[in-house]
Amino acid sequence: MSPRVRSVAVVLAATMAVTSACAFGPPDPDVAGEPPNLPTPSAPSGSASPGSPGGDEQEVAVTVLAKGLDVPWGMAFLPDGGALVTERDTHRILQVGPESDADGLKVAEVQRLTEPVSTGDGGLLGIAVSPKYAQDKTVYVYYTTAKDNRVGKLQLGGKVTPVLTGLPRSETANGGQIAFGPDGYLYVGTADATEAGTLAQNPKSTGGKILRMTVAGKPAPGNPVKTSLVWSSGHHNVLGMAWDSAKRMYASETGQITSGELNVITKGKNYGWPAADGDSPNAKFTNPLVTWPVTDSSCAGVAVLERTIATACLLGQRIWMVSTTGNGTLIGQPRDLLKGEYGRLRGLVAGPDGSLWVATSNQERGGEPKPGDDRIIRLVFTDGGAGRS
Repeated sequence: MSPRVRSVAVVLAATMAVTSACAFGPPDPDVAGEPPNLPTPSAPSGSASPGSPGGDEQEVAVTVLAKGLDVPWGMAFLPDGGALVTERDTHRILQVGPESDADGLKVAEVQRLTEPVSTGDGGLLGIAVSPKYAQDKTVYVYYTTAKDNRVGKLQLGGKVTPVLTGLPRSETANGGQIAFGPDGYLYVGTADATEAGTLAQNPKSTGGKILRMTVAGKPAPGNPVKTSLVWSSGHHNVLGMAWDSAKRMYASETGQITSGELNVITKGKNYGWPAADGDSPNAKFTNPLVTWPVTDSSCAGVAVLERTIATACLLGQRIWMVSTTGNGTLIGQPRDLLKGEYGRLRGLVAGPDGSLWVATSNQERGGEPKPGDDRIIRLVFTDGGAGRS
């Protein structure tokens, strides 16, 4: 039995074009792997594709790949096309695919970690697969302990070895996203973790920052300050990061008071929290690429499909999609997708075949779980190309 597939019509910017690789150009085969053995989604043939006469409507095929999960948080692909998925509160690492079963992709528990402690929105959070996984079999995880947040490394089935400790923790803001950039270094999104927002503007603190480091947990060459992990500052709670083909970095900002943000992250820049919540007239702060009212956003995962940047939203219960030119300038207005259909959306990654994988987050405080929650959903856009029907 194939995973359940349906099609929905959405209106996207006319520049929406998805290539066959991951977020920053054709990767090494050991990183990208092969796409899972998935059914080909079908879309109504009468829909208009981008650039066609009469409009820019596009069909999106929605496939439920896995269900019955418990607050899935991080997602990262293995060379074989399967994905590693963390569950925040159970502390499990799951492998989803590439094999299928009667309910969709096969879901298997790879490991249950003993190191994390779940409090509030803390627990087992982000996960990243080593760019050299074919040789070192290493994955990296971001997790909460009783006293701090940490980044650790492990080989699946083995013990977690901390490589970075002492990251600030709190009940409501812990950051947690980690990802390897196109430069091969590990980027880490942290949270301010204080009521008054005192850490984001403190250059000596790792709180409220995006960090850039070696796999040994040391400052990466080329950081703004040679002896510091800090790549950018003035963040409240970074839960999503991704890069486009020009190596521009995008990150979400969640948990602010009035505005959800999608930022273009530039080396050494200050993004203003807590003085700036959204756009700021203060020239020392870098304004967001786009903002939304917090009730429509509070977004987490970020993924890039060539010139379209997508972010999955918790309070907003949708995916926001924005299109850009080759130099990063916005085109048109942001468009939303899946609004209210699957509840809270958290994880979002671009698959090796050019599809989007999104994880719901309804089995948590603030969620209203339905039968089958939590789920991992695959989105395939029409108009040809890998990952598209």
